[in-house]
Amino acid sequence: MSAKHNIKVLFVAGFGPIVRDQNRSEKFYVENLGLSFNREEGGYLHTERIEGVKHFALWPLSQAAQSCFGKDAWPKNLPVPHSWLEFDVEDVEAASEELKREGYKLLVSSRKEPWGQIVTRLLSPEGILVGVTITPSMREKK
Repeated sequence: MSAKHNIKVLFVAGFGPIVRDQNRSEKFYVENLGLSFNREEGGYLHTERIEGVKHFALWPLSQAAQSCFGKDAWPKNLPVPHSWLEFDVEDVEAASEELKREGYKLLVSSRKEPWGQIVTRLLSPEGILVGVTITPSMREKK
């Protein structure tokens, strides 16, 4: 893959549905599909044990809203995302500027999360909550 300008995707850092009905989603993924998750505060279930993705999680909509807007409710003036997808990139700031220049509305830009990830979030044309990130815990140590 060649980058158009300043964005060089290194890997998919994470993916998962945005959860509206926690019990129903948990039943589907845990009981029906047989996945096992680590449980975090607020209903965030995640695993790093599925091949092909570094992190798969059932992310409650309230937590996605908190991550983007600092509030538990998703704004009524924006489409509600059904899933999330994160791409780890070489340079979050350059990627953020490039996306902004291309006309995308950044929901949060180059923000450092408590776990050390630096993230810019936006909605894709399909309504996926997309993050371009630097996730130090997922980078290979050299």
